[in-house]
Order: sequence, then structure tokens, then C-alpha cells
Amino acid sequence: MPHDYSFPPVSFKPLLTEISGLLRSTSSTLAVAETTAGGLVSASLLSVSGASKFFVGGATVYTTKSRRAWAGWTDANLVNYNGPTPELVTELAANVREQMDVTYCVGESGATGPTVPGPPFVHVAGQTCIAVVSREGFATRVVNTGIADREKNMMAFTKATLELLRDVLAGDVKLEQRRLPDSESSEAAKF
Repeated sequence: MPHDYSFPPVSFKPLLTEISGLLRSTSSTLAVAETTAGGLVSASLLSVSGASKFFVGGATVYTTKSRRAWAGWTDANLVNYNGPTPELVTELAANVREQMDVTYCVGESGATGPTVPGPPFVHVAGQTCIAVVSREGFATRVVNTGIADREKNMMAFTKATLELLRDVLAGDVKLEQRRLPDSESSEAAKF
């Protein structure tokens, strides 16, 4: 019985080659904070030869426990959590970018399906929120596949996350500016 060990999907390879080239050409570094992609974004990036030149690390922050430990979540995040939003994913990526001291961090959080938690959580099966964060600003994208197939959504979310990263690195998507902190004594940016 033949084994198929091919990874990442062939359709990802041009995208990954472009991301790698863009990051290397500017000596930029990258971290990943992903939830429902399940580590596939990090794994895809690590499949590129020479990834150690730009990839610093990745966290699969699927649960609130892992988000507290690895992504800087606080009690306030937990009390106010109703499901993934572009703002929440931007904050997630910003926290990991700061902790890892990288040029960029890409974050992803959504619901792969087929089932989703009920109220008070607002999850839509087949929808994910993606953010790319740097010191200069952030870009977000919401992707809805319209399907509730877990495995297909994991791959679609991974590709969409890589596409937003590529679009930001290539300058096709401009970064929004971070809002100034409420207090001038604070160095942390608010989103």
C-alpha cells in the first residue's frame, strides 16, 4: 500500500515560496498564533527549506488555557469572550508578536465545524478571522467558506491565512495604523 507523505498541498507551494522570499528579502521574522487551523499554518511555513531564517515560532492556542499561557490572555479576555472577531485575533497576534519580538505575527481564529458552541458564543461554522500584525499596524480579513466540513475548513483557513500574510508582505494590503494608547505612559498599543 503506497503512502502519501506530501505536505503541504501542491497548491500552497507557490504561495509559500513567495512568502519565504518576501520575508528573507527584508530580513523579517515571523511568528504564528493559530487556533482552528490547528498548527497547519506553522507546519506549512516550516515545510519551506531555510524557514529558520524567518520563522521564530508558532502557537496553536486552541483553548482558553493555552491562550492565557502563550498568548497573553487575561481575565478580561475570558469574561468578554463571545467568539472570534477581527479585533480579538488582532490582539492575539499582537500579544504573540510582542512576546516573540518578531517583525510580523499572523493570527487566526474561527470555527471549523461541523458543530459550534451555543450561546453566549458566536461561532459560524466555516468562518475564521485572520490578522497580520507588525509594529507599524495590522490587517484583518474574515473568511467564510460556507461549509461545515472540519478538515476542508482547516485547509481553507490555512490557505487564507497564508494569502493574507503574502498580501501584506507584497504590499497589496496596506496595514491599518494602531490606535494610540489611552495613557501616554503605556507602551502597549490598543486595537
